[in-house]
Amino acid sequence: MSDGIRAMWMRGGTSKGGYFLADDLPADPVERDTLLQRIMGSPDPRQIDGLGGAVPVTSKIAVISPGQDPGIDVEYLFLQVFVDRPLVSDAQTCGNILAGVAPFAIERGLVAASPKATEVTIRNTNTGQIVRAVVPTPGGGVSYSGDAAIDGVPGTAAPIPLFFSGLAGSKCGALLPTGNAVDVIDGLRCTLIDNGMPAVLIDASDLGLDGDETPEALEADVALKSRIEAVRLATGTLMNLGDVATHSVPKICLVSPPRSGGAIHTRCFIPHTCHRTIGVLCAVSVATACLLKDGPAKAVAAVPKGQDLPMNIEHPTGKMTVILQLDAKGNVVEAGAIRTARKLFDGTVFA
Repeated sequence: MSDGIRAMWMRGGTSKGGYFLADDLPADPVERDTLLQRIMGSPDPRQIDGLGGAVPVTSKIAVISPGQDPGIDVEYLFLQVFVDRPLVSDAQTCGNILAGVAPFAIERGLVAASPKATEVTIRNTNTGQIVRAVVPTPGGGVSYSGDAAIDGVPGTAAPIPLFFSGLAGSKCGALLPTGNAVDVIDGLRCTLIDNGMPAVLIDASDLGLDGDETPEALEADVALKSRIEAVRLATGTLMNLGDVATHSVPKICLVSPPRSGGAIHTRCFIPHTCHRTIGVLCAVSVATACLLKDGPAKAVAAVPKGQDLPMNIEHPTGKMTVILQLDAKGNVVEAGAIRTARKLFDGTVFA
């Protein structure tokens, strides 16, 4: 498109990508996805001819439109643009990119800013999840400056609390799609869970790992990657996701005992690259798995007591804190996390 397209580039949580109004993109999904691949520079391992950063966490897109129902301020469609494959997937959501949705909506005038802080109710169209985000808006404008720090991002920024409800089974139809806390796949005890993000949890020690290997070391282990991909493909039908060969879910998450006073230690694949941190909703699914009566997470986790549980999920560059609110039966009814975002660029992108 020689005239270019209006876009905003933002860091959301520990991810980065392009934010677009739906009306600024082609209505036809095939045309839209082809355009987004051009914008990102995919498929190419370097994404040299586009704005992508050559890793999955920097090759993400948020498409925003006004809310269609009472009580919903905006609709959020997340798209994962694969780096080295001609593929754009809407099979999952992203809780990190979500952190930039409310600021973007205010900046674009979809939501009127309040004098101090503005609450924005977001529906994720990938999953149907409803999320409340609170954005600092002193003087009626978005402020990105603050003293909140999140591991995996240098410096500090304004805190953006996110509150999730109705997560269980958002993609798979049930919290435990097979009805089991443990399923044995390829000789490995696995927990197949979906509390906002479909994930397959495996004890790192069952794969001969300590659990604190670097992402680079894990990615260089061809035999390991081949085995966990075989497990991932086998779980597709079991998790009601069908053939997941070209999908970015489920995520494979290797778990081990906490090292730094957290609840559990993790190494997650998204789905073929080891995440340098962990996705927000993947962290929620992992934290929820720690509360099950059985499973790889339960076996290694250190879980606090109470109905409002702060859970520190350790990852390669630190930890992510999620707060699980439980009902009297111990079921998770709401999850919260503190994220930050920063506007990087606002203007016209060319494809």
